[in-house]
Amino acid sequence: MGQIKINKPGLLTTVQDLGRYGYQQFGVSVSGAMDHVSARIANILVGNDENEGLLEVTMLGPEIEFMDPIVIAITGGDLLPLLNGQIIKMNKSILVNNGDILSFNGIKSGCRSYIAFAGGIEVSELMGSKSTFTRGSIGGFQGRALKQGDILTIAEPSKPLNSLIGKEVKKSLYEYSSKIELRVIMGPQDDAFTEKGIETFFNSEYKVTNQCDRMGYRLEGEKVEHKDGGDIISDGIAMGAVQVPSHGNPVIMMADRQTTGGYTKIGNVINVDLPKIAQAKPGDTIIFKKVELEEAHRLLNELENNIDIIKEEVIKEIEVVRTLNYKLKVNGVEYNVQVEEIKS
Repeated sequence: MGQIKINKPGLLTTVQDLGRYGYQQFGVSVSGAMDHVSARIANILVGNDENEGLLEVTMLGPEIEFMDPIVIAITGGDLLPLLNGQIIKMNKSILVNNGDILSFNGIKSGCRSYIAFAGGIEVSELMGSKSTFTRGSIGGFQGRALKQGDILTIAEPSKPLNSLIGKEVKKSLYEYSSKIELRVIMGPQDDAFTEKGIETFFNSEYKVTNQCDRMGYRLEGEKVEHKDGGDIISDGIAMGAVQVPSHGNPVIMMADRQTTGGYTKIGNVINVDLPKIAQAKPGDTIIFKKVELEEAHRLLNELENNIDIIKEEVIKEIEVVRTLNYKLKVNGVEYNVQVEEIKS
């Protein structure tokens, strides 16, 4: 068990897991990690269950002080993480020690990073989830984004820390670009649009506006034409649903979306492409491509197979051939150093 202290909260840093499912019928948003793939991989790297609570960091990262030795992994968008001022690798589990400081130096790619801690963040589950829904002030750490001075407890990991260090994903499943293709399954209200409107939707480029957050992404570009306006009787909304109100500009619904909505939905971004829109920033370009349900299923199976391969590689036990102990003196200070030779 250990603790971390938030010296600076960053733009928006929240506790998330994979979401609060089964409660939309009662008006409770799903929430959860915007980029579910990066969140899963971060937890895999530190030996956690894939659904364990972790930190989602948005654009401007926090400064975190470690009060105990902890194994961490950072995945998702590259916000240039630094440990004690030195660049550290993403997609790799590393040991941090008491007094170490984690900070972020700016955006290199994407806009959301995920920090997993071996053992997971010790906060209470609400309706089966640790996810923070800030609009409802529920879940996570006191139902809100983290603030300066917050202290979070990290649970005891399931394995010794030294067995969790150095796990690495060498090839990322996604490359985050400023021009993003999103594959879409049509419906459920695609019949509310003219033929010209549907053609416009799939043959235009849209810009992500400044009105983009965990609830949804408003886009700007060619207007999508309706047959008779964009209002409908409210129905349920899935993550990735592309609403088109009467003004004709698409809105992509995200993790903190409302449970129902009264605007026509021309289509839904497929599960595999949700991490791409989750990492989009204001000014990025979006293009839409139509796919059939069978293709979406094939791509999802391919993604899950790739995650399984990563999991097998990461959890593979390292066989230690021999251990050597040394005494090392640096600037008059003597250190005990242990070197392990491992079987390749």
